[in-house]
Order: sequence, then C-alpha cells, then structure tokens
Amino acid sequence: MSAMTETEPFVHPALFYRGEQEYVAGTVPFLQEGLDAGEAVAVAVPRANLDLIRGELGARAAQVKLLDMTQVGRNPGRIIPRVLRAFADAHPGGRVRIIGEPIWAGRSATEYPACVQHEALINLAFQGRAVTILCPYDAVRLEQTVLDDAYATHPTIIEAGAHDTSAAYAPEAVISRYNQPLTAPADVPQTSYTADSLPDVRHFATGRAAELGLPESRLQDFALAVAELTTNSVVHGRGSGALRVWRQDDAVVCECVTPGCWPTRSPAAARRRPARAGDGGCCWCTWSPTSSASTPPPARARPSTATSAADRRRIRRGPPAPDAAYVRPGPAQPWTSEGSIHMNSQV
Repeated sequence: MSAMTETEPFVHPALFYRGEQEYVAGTVPFLQEGLDAGEAVAVAVPRANLDLIRGELGARAAQVKLLDMTQVGRNPGRIIPRVLRAFADAHPGGRVRIIGEPIWAGRSATEYPACVQHEALINLAFQGRAVTILCPYDAVRLEQTVLDDAYATHPTIIEAGAHDTSAAYAPEAVISRYNQPLTAPADVPQTSYTADSLPDVRHFATGRAAELGLPESRLQDFALAVAELTTNSVVHGRGSGALRVWRQDDAVVCECVTPGCWPTRSPAAARRRPARAGDGGCCWCTWSPTSSASTPPPARARPSTATSAADRRRIRRGPPAPDAAYVRPGPAQPWTSEGSIHMNSQV
C-alpha cells in the first residue's frame, strides 16, 4: 500500500473483506508496512478482529496500539476526537497509520446514521494531515446499503487485493442525507422550558425515563445529563428549549431542541475535541445499564461529565424539523441545535 501514502497527505480507503483470510491479508501487511517505515500505528476494531490481528502480528503487536472498537467506539461521536485524532495528535511530525472499523454487523439502526456520518467526517477532520486510515467492511455480513455508503465516504475501495477509485465518493452528500431529526412516536409528550423552569423539566424527564423502564441505577446519570443539556441550551442558546423523552428499541431517548444556538456551521464541529471550557453547544447521548462510555461534547461546548455518562449521542444542525413549532430561529440564523441522550434500558 505504499503507493497510497505517497500521493497526498491524507489517505482514507475502505477494505471490503470476505472472511478471516481476506481480513488478515488486507490488514496485517498494512500494519507491518507502517512499522517497517517507522510510523506510529494503531488498530481500533471489534474484539474478534482485534484478536485475529494480534495473533498474526505476533511479537510486533507490542509496537501497535490495539483498541476494542466495540468499547472505545460504542458511541460513534467519540471515535474521531477521542480515538483517531487523539492518537494522531500524540504523534506529530511523522505519518500515522490507523485501522478503524466503526461499522460492524450488530450496530443498531439508531447508531448507524452517526457511524456513516463519522466515516464522511473523517475526510474533513484529517484533510491535509499525514495520516492513513484504513476502514474494513465485512462484505458478507453487512447490508448492501452499508457498502454503498462506504463507496460514498471513501475515495478508494480495496476489494480482493484490487484498489479502485470510487466514482460515488461524495462525503458532503452523506453528511446531509443522514443529518435528519430523530423520529419519535406520535404520542410522545413534549415540554418547553426556560431558565425559570429548569428544575421542572429535569423532574419531568427523569420521571418519564423511570416510567419507560430505565433502571434506578442509571437514573442519576440520566438526571445529570439532562441537567447539563437543558442548562447549556438555555445559557448558550436563546433562553429556551423543548424536551421529549421516549423509548426506542432498548434505549430511553431524551431529545432537546434549542433554537439558533449552533456556534459553527462546520459539519465536523461535533467531532472535534473542545478547545476550552465556557462556550456553548448542545449534544445528544445514550446509556446502557452498566456501561459508562466517555462522550466528548461538541466543539466549543464545555466539557461535560453528563455526556460522559451516556452510551450514545447524536448531533443535528439545520432548519427545524417540520413539526418543531416551538423553534423560532431569527432571520440571521435559521438553524437549530438538537441534542439527544440515549440510555440503554434492556428491560
């Protein structure tokens, strides 16, 4: 793959594999080549594939940072800032080589939009940097729509040893296509809030989460996240917001919509590490009963222990959803910030 890394600073191919043999053939030589060149090398893939790579590398595995993507990347929103960029930023001055497998069979329909946006946003986050990120895709177990999206988010596709330029490469279109509001059941109650009613809206959200089956052991995390989400939306937005809580598959979802508080129109904003505390922003997250995935807040948002308690989050910016009558953005900023926190209930 040496030709791939000599033509332009950032290289982002997708590897379509069928079975363990093709997986090893497409990943291990890539890693060995990087080690031979003195590059910093990391792997973030699901546990089974991580063990496979570790076994094939043998003693050289000690030279590679090995991460279980089902843990560090359970929340797709944390992969760029806390996994990929964290590793690349720790190795300035030379080329960095990473294998990242953020999409695997078993990712939920709720997670997938954030996963494919992640793949598209990598191209913006690493533009101009001396980094190669190889993204494996299981061409047997993943649906065809996932593979089609990989063509749109990766400029090069590797399949059966052949490197082909993707004619469908269009990451901006993918970001836009998956930048959609969450779909809640029609009967989900909604409550509006201002600074004066923050305690009431937090009580409302926590009560709803308990009714929907969120275990008591997770309610404190949930309450903390809702408190920070709603407070930030008031302090850094336009002084008001609207909140809904509902059950979606195995998760309890809390959505907060704030008019016109998005500080930047960069689609990669939510995948950057925060530069400093004290600035505004909104976020969406998710929980499981026992996990405590750390979730980075969006760019310019203050670091949040609340979002660290969540299992997943989503960020959407853009015009208000058609049914969001409570959003009243001004003419100079026809945008809304929507944040959702998802907590797996498994009840």
